[in-house]
Amino acid sequence: MNTDEVNANHGKIVLAPMEGVVDSTMRHVITQLGGVDLCVTEFIRVTDRVLSPREILKHATELSGSGLTPSGVPVAVQLLGSVPEVLAQSAIEAVKMGAPSIDLNFGCPSKTVNKHRGGAVLLDEPDLIHAIVKTVRQSVPQNIAVTAKMRLGNLDKSLALDNAKAITDAGADGLAIHARTKVEGYKPPAHWEWIGRIKEEVDIPIVANGEVWNCEDYQRCRALSGCEDVMIGRGLIARPELGLMIKSYQLGTSHSGAAWRDIISILLHYFAIVESQLPPKYVHGRIKQWLHMMRPQREEAEGVFREVKILSDLNQLRARLEAEL
Repeated sequence: MNTDEVNANHGKIVLAPMEGVVDSTMRHVITQLGGVDLCVTEFIRVTDRVLSPREILKHATELSGSGLTPSGVPVAVQLLGSVPEVLAQSAIEAVKMGAPSIDLNFGCPSKTVNKHRGGAVLLDEPDLIHAIVKTVRQSVPQNIAVTAKMRLGNLDKSLALDNAKAITDAGADGLAIHARTKVEGYKPPAHWEWIGRIKEEVDIPIVANGEVWNCEDYQRCRALSGCEDVMIGRGLIARPELGLMIKSYQLGTSHSGAAWRDIISILLHYFAIVESQLPPKYVHGRIKQWLHMMRPQREEAEGVFREVKILSDLNQLRARLEAEL
């Protein structure tokens, strides 16, 4: 059975947007492994002026090609802001550049973003969310999907259904729901059952998101949310082969995960790409960040991270990683 057949029967895996983590290089490396069907860019902040092509391309370098990662996985361009008309014009610019779809961010919990009326704080204003989605949807060609991502609320879940209905009624083609409020942040548990309640009330494809770290979590998430498609962020960073593990699970076969040597090889591959793109002083931070985020799922990462976190010399850092091979 090929990937399309698996997706048709079992649903898609979406790599979640994560500010400062899932950039084009990370998308390239993760999708190169396989198991991921769609990516979403880090949010692109839209204020009171239309984004320039240069600003869009900075966050969505895949648009210099065909809107796909080198492995052929589509990359949705995510916009964040609160001015409907400016968001719509920025979406038009992204589509002109080749964006395969547009996603709207109503979930970012960042205090800085929320202070400037963006992300999850907008969940207190369902009417504004409706206006944003409707304006973007009416401005973008119908063959380009317009989707949204939301949390269950800002301070509480009282407007969860209102926001989902606002997005649906505005004509969105899909909705990803992170199963926590802004206040709940990333603390477990994720309230997948709330996604299930929303899914019963709105007629729009829903993608479940939040706290999926392994195949068992994936199974429970789908069961409680009723969703076929699942978005994964931290789980795919901690275990980059998780998409493949889930695909194997969908087919009824086993995939025990990658050996530590293979993970180190992936990390070194990422190291080489980042080193070719960034000034040396920024490279070690990216490598340490990924290694740090592997710790919840890889006991080997704990010891290596403790040793390399004090290193800033790239040759020393590379040698320590290579010693794991």
